[in-house]
Amino acid sequence: MDPVTHTLSGMLLMRAVTSSHTQHAQQLPLRERIIAGSMAAAFPDSDVILRLIDTLIYLNWHQGPAHSLVMLPFWAFLLAHLFSGLTGRRYPWRSFFVPACLGIMIHILGDLVTAYGLMLFAPFSTQRFSLPLVFVIDPWLTAIILAGLVLSAIFPAKRVYAVAILIGIVAYVSFLWMLHEEAMQVGKAHAAEKMLDQQAVSVLPQPLSPFNQMVIIRDGTELHVARINLRRNTLLKCTDSGSLLCHMAAAYRPLAMASWQSYSLHDSRSPEYAALSHEAWQQSVLGPFRQFARFPVLDSINHPAQNICVWFIDLRFQFPGLPPSFRYGVCREKGNSPWYLQRQRGAFWID
Repeated sequence: MDPVTHTLSGMLLMRAVTSSHTQHAQQLPLRERIIAGSMAAAFPDSDVILRLIDTLIYLNWHQGPAHSLVMLPFWAFLLAHLFSGLTGRRYPWRSFFVPACLGIMIHILGDLVTAYGLMLFAPFSTQRFSLPLVFVIDPWLTAIILAGLVLSAIFPAKRVYAVAILIGIVAYVSFLWMLHEEAMQVGKAHAAEKMLDQQAVSVLPQPLSPFNQMVIIRDGTELHVARINLRRNTLLKCTDSGSLLCHMAAAYRPLAMASWQSYSLHDSRSPEYAALSHEAWQQSVLGPFRQFARFPVLDSINHPAQNICVWFIDLRFQFPGLPPSFRYGVCREKGNSPWYLQRQRGAFWID
């Protein structure tokens, strides 16, 4: 989830759990609790600093220890001391501990329903958990949170509006779960028709609309993929000069007109290219990308006169009309020279 939505969700949660009237002299006032909760809600994404070291290190450790339930009390303890210090020790660190815990917790919950995956039990396990219901940038979810904050500002003495909006967020995510299951049934029906494993179906939320879904069926090293819109009945038409957003939206087709495409890790044009792509995928320098990629496929093979480059992408980060994010390849000079890692930038700064 994007940092703005994380921060706003921390503000809303603190408004929902905090009375506007303090009863004890050492109890944090509402303003300080909201600031602490929102800063704590933004904190886990501070692991973006790993991007300064190396992109693949960042990709493999993003949403790692900073998003761990095991580490949550430790991070909250550190943040509580930091917040207390910023107030000149006017309030003891214990006053900030619960807001810090709640802020980090709502961040974890927000990322848990996206497709990336969280190491919830780091440092004891690097296994990732996710329930991919929400696209990383969901303007509808952000708008719901903003509505709650606006109502809380208009009626500062009543936290019932913030509580109601939190319930509304749960209802919205439940609605997304229903859409996810609907798309899963589409994938299972296609898998049954093609005699593929119905347990190998995955669904990923897509940009622009909660009805846009990408259905993926894994079949060994092949992926069968359809981009669908669960509520559209006709194809969306764009002019040649239409906006990028229109062309992106048009790529998600009505269910009755779903177009299934196949992607593979290996090039099937010839035995030579198949062997080349297989050799490239197994190179040790590509190990960190193999660890990161959940739906890896071959993107292209560049075979100019002087050298060879074999490029791979993760379908989680390929969107219509945009160059794929986190595109990695291995290259070598002609002959038996060693392979080396290469990266091509996508459309976003984090690439």
